[in-house]
Formats: sequence, C-alpha cells, structure tokens
Amino acid sequence: MSQRLSLEQYGISVSEVIRNAAPARLYEMALAWDKGSAIADNGALIAMSGSKTGRSPKDKRIVQHPDSSQNIWWGNVNIPVDEQTFDKNRERAVDYLNSLDRIFVFDGFAGWDPDHQIKVRIVCERPYHALFMHNMLIRPTPEQLESFGEPHYVVFNAGHFPANSRTQGMTSKTSVSLSFERGEFVILGTEYAGEMKKGVFTIMNYLMPRKGVLSMHCSANEGDQGDVSVFFGLSGTGKTTLSADPRRALIGDDEHCWTDTGVFNIEGGCYAKVINLTREQEPEIFDAIRFGAVLENVVYDRDSRSIDYTNTSITENTRGAYPIEFIPNAKLPCLGGHPKNLIFLTCDAFSVLPPVARLTPEQVMYHFISGYTAKVAGTEMGITEPTATFSACFGAPFLVWHPTKYAELLADKMRQHQVNAWLVNTGWSGGPNGIGARIKLRYTRAIIDAIHDGSLERASYVEDPVFGLSMPTSCPNVPDEILNPRNTWPNATDYDAMALKLAKLFHDNFKAYADQASEAIRSAAPRI
Repeated sequence: MSQRLSLEQYGISVSEVIRNAAPARLYEMALAWDKGSAIADNGALIAMSGSKTGRSPKDKRIVQHPDSSQNIWWGNVNIPVDEQTFDKNRERAVDYLNSLDRIFVFDGFAGWDPDHQIKVRIVCERPYHALFMHNMLIRPTPEQLESFGEPHYVVFNAGHFPANSRTQGMTSKTSVSLSFERGEFVILGTEYAGEMKKGVFTIMNYLMPRKGVLSMHCSANEGDQGDVSVFFGLSGTGKTTLSADPRRALIGDDEHCWTDTGVFNIEGGCYAKVINLTREQEPEIFDAIRFGAVLENVVYDRDSRSIDYTNTSITENTRGAYPIEFIPNAKLPCLGGHPKNLIFLTCDAFSVLPPVARLTPEQVMYHFISGYTAKVAGTEMGITEPTATFSACFGAPFLVWHPTKYAELLADKMRQHQVNAWLVNTGWSGGPNGIGARIKLRYTRAIIDAIHDGSLERASYVEDPVFGLSMPTSCPNVPDEILNPRNTWPNATDYDAMALKLAKLFHDNFKAYADQASEAIRSAAPRI
C-alpha cells in the first residue's frame, strides 16, 4: 500500500518519503536503520525508545490562541505556550526532518464513527514509529488512502532531535507542543511512541466535547446480548487486561467516545503493558504479540530471541502495540450501543477501598471528578513505585476542557440511559503497598463476571462507614472475607487510621472542584 507523497506544503523536502509502508517492509527498514531493533521469537518487532521510556507530561504545551483559549483548562495539565515558541519548535523539527535521507509517513483515521472521524498524518524518522502508528490509528483501505487528501491534524515527530531548552517557555530538551488552530503537533527530545498516541487522544478530547460527544479514557467490550461495559482507569489499573475477555467482543482498550447513538473506539489498535505477561493470565494479549506487533523496551535473549517479560532493567513500562484485529473476538467496526455498566477501575495502594462497590449517581460524579488511583511504576518518567494520585476523569493528563465539562457530559448520558456504575479496586488487600498483597487477578475477573451476569445486582450490601460505598457481602468465586477491606487487615485500628488518611486526601483534592459541584455530589464525599 506504500505510496509516494510530497510534503512540500510543510516545508519538508526529502529525497525519499515512504508512505503507509507494509509492516514487513517496516521490519526490514527497522532492522537496517533502527538501533536496537530485533525480531522476537514470537514474530513481533522489538524496538527501543531511547532514554525516555514513558510520557513526559511536564513538557506538554498548548498554543494559547484567542480562538480556543477560553475552552482550555490551563494549569499543570495544559501549560500555555505562545505562537512564536511553537513556530520555533516546529521550525526546529522541520529542519531536522529535512536533514534526513528518508522519512516515513502514516496516514490514518482517529474514530470509528464516520460522523466523528478525523484524518491524521504522522511524519517521523523511525520505522518503529511508523509501525507503531500503523497499529494505533485506524488503517485506511487502498481506496481511502488514494482519496485521503489533506489531513485534519499532522504530527511532526522529530523526537531524536532535542528542543532548545533556552527557548522561552521550554524547561528541558523535551517538547511536546500542540496548536489546535494550525492542526499540528510537534515532538522534540523524546522517542517514546506513546507521545504520538496520547497526542491524538488529546486532540479528540478537545474536538469531541465541542460537538456534545463525551471522550473517555476507557476500554469497552460487548456481551452476546449487545450489553456494553465501559472501563475507566489510568494505565496499569487493568483497562486492557479486563476488557480482553474471550466471552465478550472487544470494542477497544483505551480511548472511546460516547455519542447520541452509542460508543466508538478512537483507535485502530491496543497498547498493552506487558510487564509479567503470561499466556495463562492474559492469553488474548499474549497471543496478540506476534508478527506486526511492536514490543517496546523489552529485554530478550540474544540467541533465542525469547522475551523476558519479568525483566524491568530497561523500564517497568514495557509495552506491546498491535492492531485490534489481533484480538480474536475484536468487534469490527469498533462501535457499540449505549453502555449498560460503567466500571471505575482504581489501583488503591492504601488498601482502603473494597474490591467492588456499587455507586449511586452522586458517587459516580464524585469519583469520576476525583479519579483516584495509583500511578503504576514506569508509566511516566520518574515514577519508580506506585504513588497515590488523583486524576480527574481518570485521565487528567489528556483532558483539554475543565474536568466538569466531561463530568456534565457523563451525567447527561447517564440520565438518558439506564446505566449501572461500579467501583472496582485492582490494588492492594490486607494492608498498603509493601505490607499487603495485590488483589488476585482471578478475583477481579470473577467480580467483572458477576457484574455482567447480574449476580452483583442481586447481592446483599453493607455500607462502608467512611466512604459510604455499598459493598456486596458475597460474590461468586471471590472469598467473602476480602469484600470488606477492614476485615483483611491484621489490625482493624490501623485500617481505620488509613481510611481516615485517604478520606482526607479525597477532601483536599476535591476542593478544586467543590465550587462547581452540586450539593448532592459534595455529599458523596467520604465522611471525616
């Protein structure tokens, strides 16, 4: 499908522009030119992202422009930059790309719903980056590629070349800059492929709410009866793992939108954490890592080319990127009806929250705006152990509008449709990180099964006295004693102290949103 393409309209004139190359050809070129590339014994392409093995959120900038400024949630998530600085970074990226003998282009789509789909062009140096976005964007047919025309957004990935840290508004040699008005996204100083993926998500997080569409950091799957479940949560909380269920059709693993007709996947592929990956625990993901997939920053045997998924000497954020059709039960096209179940996944390092709780509408809004979880080691640069955090809408690093914009859209959708909501803790039981143990995956899977088959709707419940959460007293294939976390601690008094500590953290975090939240939502806060 590879086609020749001119990039003169961007000021790029390179002798060889390789467009939408087939994976086999990208393999060949990666082995020839990408340092550290290899073919794993399972057929995946092994690639190294260099010194950056996670996202660099402190280096993300958005151009402050009169046409969009009033819509943007400015602050630590969306740091403003002026147009002149953006132009300097863009010029630096274009100059570097012009210095190369060849560059790669991938033209694809974001969004499976034709009414909300955008065209995205990736311009990059490395074959690995081209293959990564071949997997992560929706791949055009030959006919669609022929008539692709000009994209809505262009990503200039010059990640091998550093930003000038002396440029006004820059704080390091890494720069990830976005201009909505120009439809351009510029990457300097990081070769971590996830910056491209999350850049596209950030764009959709701006465009979709303007149309009354809720963009969500979530996975989604569908049962035999057309019942859709949506799983919210940050990376490492289980979105990819729990949505890859052999008994349900996978709509997508990470990024979706909820429209007036249902949900659609933004992406054409999956980006799974592969730390400690085994076929026994996650067979669908394990078998999806094959020819055409990218394995990022993994350690492998130099003779056999077998992957050591337990080795974290490069990073704990080892990843696999593969087309969604590599999952046997993927639903194509990746569209579904309105959700029946919303599942908020959290990784509670304090071992306070129960493995599962049923949420009231007010608690849904409170916990959605709060977005409590733990950042899992390696997901971002500098995070070396699980760290408790709050991330609005379970995806604050990728939001563009104020969190209440997304929360209002969620509330509207829930009012229109009969939706059950659940909080599922995939974190610790029996004590905090370092004392207790991570809740067994088979128990979490059993909880998800009980949500889907209706068992938990029929269960008896008790209320947690601090968080006000309704906890089931029983769940099929889950020990009764772990359903109430207080019962799992060696000393209940220690649990009470930790619960109070976490409750105060919730209150402190919610102060930023309290003035825009209703009294009903504020009343869903923990009791202190």
